[in-house]
Amino acid sequence: MLGIIGGSGLDRIAELEIESRLAVTTPYGQPSAPLLSGRLHGKSLIFLPRHGETHSIAPHRINYRANLWALHAQGVRNVVAVCAVGGINPVISTGTLLVPDQIIDYTSGRESTFLDGVDKPLMHVDFTLPFSMALRQRLIRAGQVAAHPVHDGGTYGATQGPRLETAAEINRMERDGVDVVGMTGMPEAVLARELQLEYAMLAVVINAAAGRGDNAAGISMEAAHAAAEIAMTKVRALLRVLD
Repeated sequence: MLGIIGGSGLDRIAELEIESRLAVTTPYGQPSAPLLSGRLHGKSLIFLPRHGETHSIAPHRINYRANLWALHAQGVRNVVAVCAVGGINPVISTGTLLVPDQIIDYTSGRESTFLDGVDKPLMHVDFTLPFSMALRQRLIRAGQVAAHPVHDGGTYGATQGPRLETAAEINRMERDGVDVVGMTGMPEAVLARELQLEYAMLAVVINAAAGRGDNAAGISMEAAHAAAEIAMTKVRALLRVLD
């Protein structure tokens, strides 16, 4: 079963034929919203808006453990996480779809594991390759089929939010090797790994990061939202043909 976690700009999929709304209760509290179970062009999937149905949950307040546990409990084994990001690498322009292969975690204070010796026995999971290679390749093929090729590879930097970053922070992240920056990739990715889910990210570049390009003096949220609206049409086209 495929699960899609929608980020900023993808709070719903209009073409999803909803068969049921699942209000799931988890040992970790409530997910961001009821799970929407249905079919997208004949493909069964479950959709969950990460920030809630009205985009009201800040990145640091998302109940990532409940979200991933709920999807797993409903039989989801493959998770595509759609994330709006800012571009740091100058070759990655606004409107680009990118499938990262690495991640750096700059967040703090988030509930980031199931395996801490409290709810479940203490365990350490390998996170050398944080994203599923097989699911990444499926996303890349879908981009080719949809005529919206994606950038293959790159490092995603996860920041705390909800504020955007300073130009100096972006400079540091660039020195760290970060290509795009967002606020929700962690602990989502590692929780998926602990549940043995195949997890891959479809990152959508909606603006240049702070201090980059036209944003040297500041980021226009209006322009970022407009770019997200355009880019999400590519995302929907890609998801329609995902095998």
